[in-house]
Amino acid sequence: MAAFADYEKHDAVGLAGLVARGETAPEELLEAAIERVEARNGAVNAVTNRLYDYGRQAIADGLPDGPLKGVPYLLKDLSASLAGCPTTRGCRFFEDVVPGEDSELVRRLKRAGVVIFGRTNTCELGLSLTCEPQLHGATKNPWDTARISGGSSGGAAAAVGARMLPAAHASDGFGSIRAPAACCGLVGLKPTRNRNTMAPFMGEGLGGLSTEHAVTLSVRDSAALLDATCGPGAGDPYSAAPPARPFLEEVGADPGRLRIAFTRRAPNGAEVGADALRVLEETASLAADLGHRVEEADPAIDGEAVVPTFLTLMAANTAVNLASHPTAGRAAREDEVERITWLSAQMAGRVSGADYVRATQAMHRLGRQMAAFHAGYDLLLTPGLATGVAVELGWLDMMMEDVDEYWRRVFAFSPFTVWFNITGQPAVMLPVGTNADGLPVAVQAVAPYGDEAALFRFSAQLEAARPWFDRRPAIAEGKAGIS
Repeated sequence: MAAFADYEKHDAVGLAGLVARGETAPEELLEAAIERVEARNGAVNAVTNRLYDYGRQAIADGLPDGPLKGVPYLLKDLSASLAGCPTTRGCRFFEDVVPGEDSELVRRLKRAGVVIFGRTNTCELGLSLTCEPQLHGATKNPWDTARISGGSSGGAAAAVGARMLPAAHASDGFGSIRAPAACCGLVGLKPTRNRNTMAPFMGEGLGGLSTEHAVTLSVRDSAALLDATCGPGAGDPYSAAPPARPFLEEVGADPGRLRIAFTRRAPNGAEVGADALRVLEETASLAADLGHRVEEADPAIDGEAVVPTFLTLMAANTAVNLASHPTAGRAAREDEVERITWLSAQMAGRVSGADYVRATQAMHRLGRQMAAFHAGYDLLLTPGLATGVAVELGWLDMMMEDVDEYWRRVFAFSPFTVWFNITGQPAVMLPVGTNADGLPVAVQAVAPYGDEAALFRFSAQLEAARPWFDRRPAIAEGKAGIS
């Protein structure tokens, strides 16, 4: 069957609407996506496991009449288990792991009607904000292939940024949805802690820091996907309070006159570049022009605790992960993982049980401090990346010998993301700006715990005022190999 010629003119919600009205068919959309992967993946290395026949068979078997019926979709190769399909986690030690059942999030995506047709590259165990694993090789930024696509959802972001598809699955433990979205010019929402269940395999990820969702071209796609996947799973230890109405209904709704704060200051004191600050200031000015009350205000939090709290939780969880191969019956050896993975796990030897409890208490304290801040403000705006744009490949090197320098670089690059993994708040990257070379520069918007609705209303308002859908990298402009 011929591919759908107007595929790239639509976001995921738009494609689903065409299918629902009979103006195209899921088969046409899948073949359009496959053509683009085949034409563009060689330049960016985003898709590492092609599951084309899996997608074709799903269509042949009959798709559910869900809200996203027929939309092609890619799963990150880290979580989102797909029965019978290897989940390598970007790691040689785990490359033979084949889950026996779908995760609950995947089941919900399938019920929504998406067509899964591949898996995307990720860094080893998700331990970086770049995507350069030894197992599958580096994923490159579609805007500039000398730069990173971000991590750990770098494959997802590069695929969507290169317009292979309008949205893809992603996950975020310290910025792994938002940093790739910022690098590749996408919308990247980290939902509230446990808005999306991790059933049936985990109660929480990375000590409560991690969550799953997506990178998307549009705000409404993010909302529609969250509507499809949110809610508790059986046996969850906790879950976010349900929304008052579907998130998609918030897109385009009047946000009212919001109280918006913006901060230039990173919690760890990292230097913030000129482009990042310029786009932050432009966004704050635009928000004021849209009728909101905007002022500069730095949240009164224990900023020096942010990175050490993360490192304690990360180290202990990494040590456990390396001892948790489902069939090997042993822990990973040093030569089976990348240097930073091994050294990060060794950090756990310096973490006592009391240290771990103190880290969780610090996490909760920071959450209380941000709740107090939001008593006076509906939203907080921060720079996206401290560097403004994506850094060059090789700078965040998981084979380097100095683990402390590695983590210093991570949080010099992206100091504003891990903050909200710790507090559990929803936070979204919005691709509102560019630098002098046309590379994406993002701003981050943050809402109180549980209030994605406010983010969707405000984000859609910014999207309407400063549209970004038609900005695309050169790799997506060429038609070579595309029928």
